[in-house]
Amino acid sequence: MTAIAGEPTAAMPARRWRDPATWATAVDVLAVLLALSLPWSTSLVGILGVVIVLAMMPFLDVEAFLRSLRRPISALPIVFFLLALVGTLWSDAAWGARVYAVGPTAKLLVLPFLFYHFERSQRGQWVFVAFLVSCTLLMVMSWIVAFKPGLALKVIDDGVSRGIFVKNYIDQSQEFTLCAVALAYPTVMSLRAKRIWPALLLAALGLSFVVNMAFVIVSRTALVTMPIMAAVFGLLHLRLRTNLMILAAAIVVAAAAWLASAQLETTLTRFSTEYREYKDTGRATSIGERLEYWRKSLQFFVDAPFAGHGTGSTRGLFEKAATGPNGLAASAVVGNPHNQTLNVAVQWGVVGIAVLYAMWTLHLLLFRGEDLANWIGLLVVVQNIFTSLFNSHIFDFHEGWMYVLGVGVAGGMVLKAQLAKLATQSS
Repeated sequence: MTAIAGEPTAAMPARRWRDPATWATAVDVLAVLLALSLPWSTSLVGILGVVIVLAMMPFLDVEAFLRSLRRPISALPIVFFLLALVGTLWSDAAWGARVYAVGPTAKLLVLPFLFYHFERSQRGQWVFVAFLVSCTLLMVMSWIVAFKPGLALKVIDDGVSRGIFVKNYIDQSQEFTLCAVALAYPTVMSLRAKRIWPALLLAALGLSFVVNMAFVIVSRTALVTMPIMAAVFGLLHLRLRTNLMILAAAIVVAAAAWLASAQLETTLTRFSTEYREYKDTGRATSIGERLEYWRKSLQFFVDAPFAGHGTGSTRGLFEKAATGPNGLAASAVVGNPHNQTLNVAVQWGVVGIAVLYAMWTLHLLLFRGEDLANWIGLLVVVQNIFTSLFNSHIFDFHEGWMYVLGVGVAGGMVLKAQLAKLATQSS
């Protein structure tokens, strides 16, 4: 039996593997798998990130790819990595610590490849759907282990992490917050198109993420950033009257949730109690430690404002600045000051801050359109910026990959739409 044009059937698999379209499809599938695995695994995400880049190599149009690197949105992530690499030269940390500190920036190197690929792919939305499906399954498991803690893969006996199946409550809250607010756009668009049942289904799914965070577990970072993300949506896509109605409804719902949810009340109350305990006793509460990290990091930055202390220097600086007995916030030694700007400032000074803020700004400006890809990309950047006030979410594994995957896929889709629009206008 022969194939088309007399080609032997046995030769067809080899022919397909020489087809650039086959490799492009493989990259799409790998990106979908990465999105599916992101809420559940760390090692698999890291492996898939590398494999995606390798799968693009056999038929990469090197000239076109190099041209794409001239765009600042692609160049700045590379500059960030190179700054971390060069920053090892003036650091006083041990070489193992310097090299280890370069690692969190390496994931940014995947961004230019995702921009390039999804500027040409037709399957970007598959990645978003995969992430939503995966987070929905995680939410179901969160409810299950909230009532059956023994089923959790990761049991955390700290009295507050109820409902965590894998990873931790910060990562889970980031995912659920992103999904809940991202679903607002297709919900509103479905309502405007008078597609009532899809709108109700999407609204119910988005609300289910919020209910889980209200009654099972939520991070304080999510509580702060979710209203900001929702406000961004309202300002961009809703009329003033609608925004005011939603604001009034949100206040009522928030008040009801406060009264009905012991978990939410406990989470919010911990803000003030931990702060008072830190001020009165100096004990290492969560809030107290953050304030201490920020105070010391500002001083480290003042000591070396231009180029910082070098890559991997943070822990050594905190070791030298530690005072008092164990258990006090002032004695804490960390390699991460829990603020992205300060984390960068301590290591690379004003130069690092300029690169970080330029990258955030240009990625924000990329997503100025009205469609779903623009909304998701904008939301991912906004979430990362505001959560990075309380964490180093570019460098953190999970949130950093959420940024790389979300901005990379959405950015590629937006670039593709922009090229199509230019082609239409010129024809």
